[in-house]
Amino acid sequence: MRILGAVAVIGLLTGPAYAQMQTPNINLLSDQPSKTPEELEKEAAQQKAYKESLKKIPDAKVSSDPWGNVRSVETPKPSAPAKPRTKTGSTAN
Repeated sequence: MRILGAVAVIGLLTGPAYAQMQTPNINLLSDQPSKTPEELEKEAAQQKAYKESLKKIPDAKVSSDPWGNVRSVETPKPSAPAKPRTKTGSTAN
């Protein structure tokens, strides 16, 4: 009786594993039909209009730094080198 139960359990466990191994034969990347001459002409006209619109955009020659007029051109240099700090107080407790 135990053998029959073990066989049943093994059979029930192999069913889902067997179902996972089968892959459906579905091609998700369908072949697209070639474009008609009208579609090709329309796409070429769109590309031409896009390139012409890009030429109309002026080049940005002005600096886009919002703080540019606040900052000075040169950074100030320290007049004297920094002195090392000395410890104050005693170390004895």
